[in-house]
Amino acid sequence: MHDSYMKQSKNSWYYLLLLILSGEAVFILPFVLPRVFRPTVLQSFQLSNTELGLCFSWYGIVAMGSYILGGPLADKFAPRKLIAVALWLTALGGIIFAKFPSFTTLRLLYAYWGFTTIFLFWAPMIKATRVWGGAYSQGKAFGFLDGGRGLVGALFGSLGVLIFSIVITKEIAAISLEESREAFSAVIHYSSIIVALIGVLVWFFMKLKGDVGVEIVLDSISLDQIKTVLKIPAVWLLMIIIMSAYVGYKMTDIFSLYAKEVMLFDQVGSAKIGTLLLFMRPVVGVLFGFLGDRFNITKFLLIGFILSLIGSVLFAIGVISSNALSIFFLSTLIVATGVYSVRALYFAVMQAGNIPVVLTGTAVGLISLIGYTPDIFAGPSMGYLLDSSPGVTGHQHAFWMLAGFSFLGVIASWIYFRKYSKSS
Repeated sequence: MHDSYMKQSKNSWYYLLLLILSGEAVFILPFVLPRVFRPTVLQSFQLSNTELGLCFSWYGIVAMGSYILGGPLADKFAPRKLIAVALWLTALGGIIFAKFPSFTTLRLLYAYWGFTTIFLFWAPMIKATRVWGGAYSQGKAFGFLDGGRGLVGALFGSLGVLIFSIVITKEIAAISLEESREAFSAVIHYSSIIVALIGVLVWFFMKLKGDVGVEIVLDSISLDQIKTVLKIPAVWLLMIIIMSAYVGYKMTDIFSLYAKEVMLFDQVGSAKIGTLLLFMRPVVGVLFGFLGDRFNITKFLLIGFILSLIGSVLFAIGVISSNALSIFFLSTLIVATGVYSVRALYFAVMQAGNIPVVLTGTAVGLISLIGYTPDIFAGPSMGYLLDSSPGVTGHQHAFWMLAGFSFLGVIASWIYFRKYSKSS
């Protein structure tokens, strides 16, 4: 297998490109649009921050079961088939999303997306990326994946802002609820069409060369592979690392809201802040991926958590207000660099942790079962903190939560670095 997937990593850039496109496209509807347009989503769906957080929780609850069941599935079937079907089913959900359903229906829609984006998609994407990276380019592979996904998300965000601005024919401050809904509905419809088209490209063109597709697939699924994976210490450390990192990633959802409520930006201005963050993600992901391969990938994972801790404390202590624009951008830069670097590297260190390639899907499923629990609790927790203390105080409380998880990530990544730095 070693020679085959090493050769794959040298030749198939179009394969990685399709992974990048699909890797972000599948999350555009449930997460990227609400991140970029959070104030608009709250207004159009008539939701509080807590209610939107509960929608994310329904997604997370279904995702938990999907991680553990979908992981072994990724070790049994070809990635492109699972990924393409996931994209098509996710795009179908956009039809309901664009009708601005009730809170109850919206929660069910997010539960549905928890199945389509995780059970059929998540583990196949991670496994396919690891195969592309081979033995010596894991940082580059996952750096390009997450950085590229960030760029795709930023382009989707920019396109969404452009469509929203075109549909709105009057001053943004003077638009009615119906006009806001009309504009955001157009954004949803165009996004859904693009997601479905990317699924078509994946189905026909994201094929592994030679015998690689056969070598990375198990003949059958059994409990023995789960037992084998659970005996690997790196798996347990990665559960904590990814949980800590994912709280940071979920926190990026509120930067556009911070821009509106604390920095006093309008809807379009706050959406631009959200989009700016998305454009940072590709730069940080690719940079830290290359640095990780060049020097020590586990060390740069630790550095990312330290940056996230520093940036979150700057927000939490209350020094950032509407008359401190430069400090706002600097602190945002620090937090985003930390969050996106860790996100780009946490699966890239699987190779250093001696996790077998053929069991990648199972390992990802088990790691994600704990690692992505913030899908359940982070949204409602942030929503509660923001709603119970409106304005800057609520945002400070939310950033203290991020600081706590960043500190936990520093400890876990330090242990990983000490244990596996020689392997990387």
